[in-house]
Amino acid sequence: MLSRAQAARWRITQEERSTVTSTETTPDQDVLKSVDPATGEVIATHPIADADAVRAAVAKARTAAATWGALSYGRRRDHLLRWKSRLVADADEFTALIHRENGKPLDDSFLELMLAIEHIDWAAKHAEKVLGPKKISPGMFMANFAARLEHRPYGVIGVIGPWNYPVYTPNGSIAYALAAGNAVVFKPSEYSTTIGNFLADAFVRANPELPVGVFGTINGFGTTGAELVKAGVDKIAFTGSTATGKRIMAAAAETLTPVLLECGGKDAVIVAADADLKAAADAVAWGATANSGQTCAGVERVYVDRSVRDQFIAEVKKILTDVKPGSGAGAHYGPMTMPSQIDIVKRHIEDALKHGGTAVLGGPDSVKGPFIEPVVLVDVDENSDAVQEETFGPTVTIRTVDSVDEAVELANANKYGLASAVYSRKNGLDIARRLRVGATSVNSVLSFAAIAGLPFGGVGDSGIGRIHGAAGLQEFARPHSIAVQRFAIPGMALLSYSRTQSTMKLLRRLVPVLHGRHK
Repeated sequence: MLSRAQAARWRITQEERSTVTSTETTPDQDVLKSVDPATGEVIATHPIADADAVRAAVAKARTAAATWGALSYGRRRDHLLRWKSRLVADADEFTALIHRENGKPLDDSFLELMLAIEHIDWAAKHAEKVLGPKKISPGMFMANFAARLEHRPYGVIGVIGPWNYPVYTPNGSIAYALAAGNAVVFKPSEYSTTIGNFLADAFVRANPELPVGVFGTINGFGTTGAELVKAGVDKIAFTGSTATGKRIMAAAAETLTPVLLECGGKDAVIVAADADLKAAADAVAWGATANSGQTCAGVERVYVDRSVRDQFIAEVKKILTDVKPGSGAGAHYGPMTMPSQIDIVKRHIEDALKHGGTAVLGGPDSVKGPFIEPVVLVDVDENSDAVQEETFGPTVTIRTVDSVDEAVELANANKYGLASAVYSRKNGLDIARRLRVGATSVNSVLSFAAIAGLPFGGVGDSGIGRIHGAAGLQEFARPHSIAVQRFAIPGMALLSYSRTQSTMKLLRRLVPVLHGRHK
């Protein structure tokens, strides 16, 4: 259980959080119990925000947004960097909590926090450059005008976060939304509620002079997230399953609330004949099993050239034979965080074997309670669930292909299009450009997610919009175009009835000269 000091820090109060829910003892049906996925032990309890509490949280954020949005980019930068420093100071405590509530090893917990900190830093320091006022050329026919492009914050952003990377992933929306001048109401996953509250509490503790509600949380299950969509926020940023994303989009459409959806993936790796096979095998082994395979952009499918197939599979098997799950210090990855996902992983393994696949490592018996050992499935039918649907477990399918063209065709023949990787010494970039995805790593996996300046997001069933980078900042600000007439030109008021016929004759002569010829 939490120590009293930790419980006091993570308790959700009306004054420190924007949940606006009571902290007094409530019936079991009114509280959310946070548990250790490895042991089932209750870590903490949190009041569940009902519809009234959600609306009150959004109202509080709306008031705070007026102050936060009016600050200069430089002032917001300072507040965000203080938050970053607070997270660094609390890193040991925070990573211990991530390990406890999410299940991933301490080192992986620290890496997740480190990447989140990198993104806070980037968003804080680049917001003005990306979103600040810019002069725009008015063109020849509007030369008497000055044109400007400015950006305005939306106001209040509702963020619904996932459990697999409970700090890094939602922070891709939170930090960028804050840097753009918005207030944020964050609904962390019910499987990582305490982590989400710690993240927001750190912002409050780093910036006590700010009004309550600039960044706050509401806690609960899916119904709480559904209430957030209906509570009058100005934009929703969601990370989770495609099915849930579609429901959120449909609900948001009733009020034309814009959405940012980062949904599932079934990411492919292409291993060409000229690949560095040891490096490719090492990356595939890690990308498929790190975080128990619970990574939207993790490795789920591999297409390997026939000429190097046997050597590659042998190397992957060799590496993963020594990779073990657990909750102790020596474990390579932790338990499955969401219990219902265990059944999906087992069903996909059994379906792959039923449809002609071969398990060269592990199998259905690799599913052992909350822990699943690595499973490598070879030449599985492309129509099986193990290839077409998101497995979200420490498994990988490897299919033999006769050419890069075949690999690209199979990689693209999926409803998801989040990310990918290519291993080739000579042609990696050319192959990457042919893939229908939002991001690709060449001779690595997942490296794009660690580079703050690169946007992240997918196509197809993988979602809509982008987080991270300049595109991520632009997702949370609306462009405002301004044209200012500097002086009037007699007869040249084109957008009025005072324009003259001589002006129109002149335009008819000029347009063909300026725009009618193309070499």
